[in-house]
Amino acid sequence: MVAQAGSMSRMDQVLSPPPASIDRCWQLLLRWRAELKLTRREQGVLSGSLVVLDRQLERLKQRRLRIAVFGRVGVGKSSLINALIGKAVMDTDVAHGNTRRQQSVRWPISVAGLNQIELVDTPGIDEIHAAGRARLARRIAMEADLVLLVIDSDLTRTDQDALEVLQEAGKPLHLVLNRSDRWQRQELSDVLSSINARLSSEIPVTAVAAAPRRPVIAADGRVRSEPIAAKIRPLQERLLETLETEGALVLALQSLSQADRFQHTRQQLRLQQHQRQAQGLIGRFAAAKATGVAANPLMALDLAAGMACDTALVMQLCRLYGLPLAPASARQLLRRLSGDNALLAGIQLALTALKQGLIVMAPISGGLSLAPAAPVAIAQAALAVHTTKRTGQLVAKELMLGLHRCGGQPGALLHRLSQSDPVVRYWMERWGGRRRQIWQPLLP
Repeated sequence: MVAQAGSMSRMDQVLSPPPASIDRCWQLLLRWRAELKLTRREQGVLSGSLVVLDRQLERLKQRRLRIAVFGRVGVGKSSLINALIGKAVMDTDVAHGNTRRQQSVRWPISVAGLNQIELVDTPGIDEIHAAGRARLARRIAMEADLVLLVIDSDLTRTDQDALEVLQEAGKPLHLVLNRSDRWQRQELSDVLSSINARLSSEIPVTAVAAAPRRPVIAADGRVRSEPIAAKIRPLQERLLETLETEGALVLALQSLSQADRFQHTRQQLRLQQHQRQAQGLIGRFAAAKATGVAANPLMALDLAAGMACDTALVMQLCRLYGLPLAPASARQLLRRLSGDNALLAGIQLALTALKQGLIVMAPISGGLSLAPAAPVAIAQAALAVHTTKRTGQLVAKELMLGLHRCGGQPGALLHRLSQSDPVVRYWMERWGGRRRQIWQPLLP
């Protein structure tokens, strides 16, 4: 991935991972893909995602890294690719929107650990009446291992929206300010300062001039312009340094992340598919637990029955979703349930003690103390319903996170690599992406 501005000195102190780490990623993904079994519904819903995943795995097998050149219409994406290649391989035109479909070209450079590097030109993301073209550009960028986001001015709202989408997907980014020859030195410095000030995180920014021109006076006295050599050396040097040190790792990590996202989407689909059944199941357990707690006069039996009910609910939900609860996830779930229910258990004990006291006082009070016992029992029942629903939510969460801890899964290997390898940890901290918590609305 592209190193961030101001952090190269830090990365110089971190050694690149051994090739064995990349081979390990490939072997695990190969085995995981061979063992992946999808239901008929999953095959239909996830067919597109599976195609994208298989393309990524094939690129990993071939050691073929993909760089998407992304940005608004008319910022000079095709010109930048031509400048990097060193010859006109992409069509360019003064009219906006010259790129009508995705185009890829091989970058003829030699990088250790990689057999091929592709540069992908994409349609402009803000083309008028071109929503389909914008979606295509986003999809291409999502399939890339690294993204060059090209701009030709200060950041626009469209640029910032694209940055957010790419960062959420965990895409390594490099911001390229094209047409920098239009500004004087101080003006260019001011533009770069403004861009950096508007970024939510540190992203490398490099100023280039992919297709500069200079004025000349023609024989008839008119002022015209002629092309001159591209000014992209800082970008070339930065990209080459990154690819030499971490290029193969980028490809492996993006493949693992792609597989992890697919697995996460599959789990989410299963949760959504069984949402109604899970709600009914949790409702039945909540009713049973509430009835038992409200009717039972003994504190010890209240706690034992509640724990047994929660345990049975966990087992039933795992069976319903068809997703295993890994040992580490089970331990985490137990800790969460213990912590979340500690206060509730104290309240439940106090209510049970109060209810017992009112029952004991019944002969003395002539039965008058039994009247307040009913509201206490109702409060206990409501508390039991709440804890049961909370248990269901925690189970859904741990099932979604379980594959990050389950051996042999892409998420688990990503986690282990980030813990043991400083380079992986650095890039995962920066480009790991932000996954939305989707389990909460799936259960009551």
